[in-house]
Parts: sequence; structure tokens; C-alpha cells
Amino acid sequence: MTSTAPIGVFDSGLGGISVARQIARDMPNEHVLYFGDSANAPYGTKTPEQVRDLSFAIVEHFVKQGVKAVVIACNTATSAAVNDLREAYEIPIIGMEPALKIACDRGDVPSDPHHIPQRVIVAATPLTLRERKFAKLMDRFDSNNEIYKEPCPDLVEIVESGRLGDHDLVMRTLHGYFDQYDLDRIDSVVLGCTHFVFYRDYFRELLPERAAIIDGNEGTVRHLGVVLESLGKLAPEDAVGRVDLANSDPSERIAALSRELLES
Repeated sequence: MTSTAPIGVFDSGLGGISVARQIARDMPNEHVLYFGDSANAPYGTKTPEQVRDLSFAIVEHFVKQGVKAVVIACNTATSAAVNDLREAYEIPIIGMEPALKIACDRGDVPSDPHHIPQRVIVAATPLTLRERKFAKLMDRFDSNNEIYKEPCPDLVEIVESGRLGDHDLVMRTLHGYFDQYDLDRIDSVVLGCTHFVFYRDYFRELLPERAAIIDGNEGTVRHLGVVLESLGKLAPEDAVGRVDLANSDPSERIAALSRELLES
């Protein structure tokens, strides 16, 4: 497998396009094959077994296309399938998890030996927040931070239905999830679903200025680069990168929405 081989990136639908977009920006020489499984979205309300089966089918298709690595651009699929996929395939499988460590590390000030407890809301899908993988992650940080789990399945549906530009609908939905919190006390919100990255401007409108909005896309792409470099598989600098979009929903609506999100 050569360094010019493509990178496979998949998600339950359109959210992972935010990761493909990040790869295109940070690793512009790479060829990305993106697959959104919108016909089976959302994953966040399915059983772990269903998500695992869907993930294996997608990765098997990528392997037949000769990819050099796979990025699971979906926190839910990572929770349900990443360990089994890594056992089954020899190529690197890069997963994602909510960037809770980044949020909690904001309480570590170099000039102060004492950790400042962080109040963090993790917005994600129901399955991501229920899975053992997230429970283990949360166990590392909840002893000296306040962490609130907030499942937001409707945010996935809004992206998939192409209504991201409906300001009133989006803000009404966000208020429905987050008005239960005293947001003036919140230090950060972790966007624990790649669909939610497209809501960054809306979250900025919802939250006080002091609250950080954190997602895992940049860190995931940085890790992908480190892994490929260690294997000598980074695309050469004279390679012309591109993102090819595919989806299990063959409709023109999904194709047009995918292109719009990639270019946003």
C-alpha cells in the first residue's frame, strides 16, 4: 500500500464531513474517501450490536478500495466498534471520543499547583453517553470536576434533514436541552458528536463569552497525521488532495447537502 492511497472516513450520516473538512484543511495532500450512512442514521439511538455491524460493513468496503487508514468520524461508532475493528484489520483505525480531557485540563494553570474544578457539559448522542467507553473516560475526570451528560439526538436530525440554517428551530432546540443549566457557571461545552461541530456559531450565541466550545476534530486529525507519518504513509507534498463524498442515501438532496457542508 502506497503513501498515495486514500484515507477512509465514515460517520452515521453527515456529521463526519466536519472531520473530512478538517483533514482537507490540515493535510491538503491527502485523498479522502468519505462515506456517510444517512440511510441508517441516527446511530445514537441504535443498539451497540447494530452500530458494530454497520461499522464493519463500511470498513470492509473501504479495505476493498485500498485505503491506508480509516477514521471513524463518529463518537457513537467509536464507542461501539473501534476495539473490534482494530482486532480485525491491520490498517490503522482512528477513533474519536468526546474531548473531555481538553475541557478538564483547562483547570490546570501552570502558575498554580491546584487544579481549578471545571464545570463541563458533554453534548453527545444517547448511545455515546451510555457506553462503557465514555463511562471509563468520565471516571478519569469526575472526581475533581463537575461533568454533566446531555444527550441531544435532535441536533443530529436537524443536520440530516438540511435544516441547519433554520435559526429559530436550532435555537429553540438548544434552549430545550440547555436551559436546565445555569450557563453562567459552565466553563465549557464539549461537542461529543461530529454533527454538533456545525452548530459552533449557535452554541457561541447560546453560551456566555467565558464558556469554551470544544470539539475533537483537530486532535483527531493531528493524531491521524502522527500515525501516518510514523508508518511512512503521509502523502507526498506534490500530491493533489481531494475529498470524494459517498452516502448510503443516494438522493440528490443528501449529495447537495454533503457538498454544502464540506464547503461551509
